[in-house]
Amino acid sequence: MDKIKFKEELAKHNIILTEKMEEQFQMYFDMLVYYNKVMDLTAVKDEDIYERHFFDSLTIAFDNDFSNCSLCDVGAGAGFPSIPLKIIFPSMKLTIIDPLTKRMDFLRLVIAKLHLENVELKIMRSEDASRVNRECYDIVTARAVARLNILLEIVSQMVKVNGLLIAMKGKKAQEELLEASKAMKICNMELVKESNIASSCNLFFKKTGSIILRYPRNYSQIKQKPL
Repeated sequence: MDKIKFKEELAKHNIILTEKMEEQFQMYFDMLVYYNKVMDLTAVKDEDIYERHFFDSLTIAFDNDFSNCSLCDVGAGAGFPSIPLKIIFPSMKLTIIDPLTKRMDFLRLVIAKLHLENVELKIMRSEDASRVNRECYDIVTARAVARLNILLEIVSQMVKVNGLLIAMKGKKAQEELLEASKAMKICNMELVKESNIASSCNLFFKKTGSIILRYPRNYSQIKQKPL
């Protein structure tokens, strides 16, 4: 998928790119290609970036308007899905959490180059962020971060009651859903929508109530004995 096909496919889902947005995506693409040579940001080939990173990130916006919301992207890596979403919804208040400094250094460059405003970067582990950001965000996103039963415990505390957790999964989404039934109950997360596009599966969870303060546990406990 090149940038022309990218624009055409988004238009089919009522996402219309302005000239400024097109320029921002092109700058982002150029930076990914350039810095990936020295920072190992993504294993995706250059010619696949528009499809496997940009387009895939925006699939969660096909039926959702993220304007003016507070969104936290957990384990964003090189900025997915958060940076593409921010380009499309510039009024979004965005927080990006990732433990690796080199990734955040890259994202600082991207944010400055693309003139993105109201973006906060937090270099920390997700479970640590959950303990100090309880019920802070309208939406939390996570793309290929951890198995669902682990992910729910790590990030659910950050979601506001009646807010959304969007877990972007692959071919094993149904297997992970079955595995996470207990975690969904403990974390008060109700699956409200599931969308399948190509090999991706986006799971939308609504938080139905507050979670007891003992969660999330330390990561060693979570990994040793998942919910």
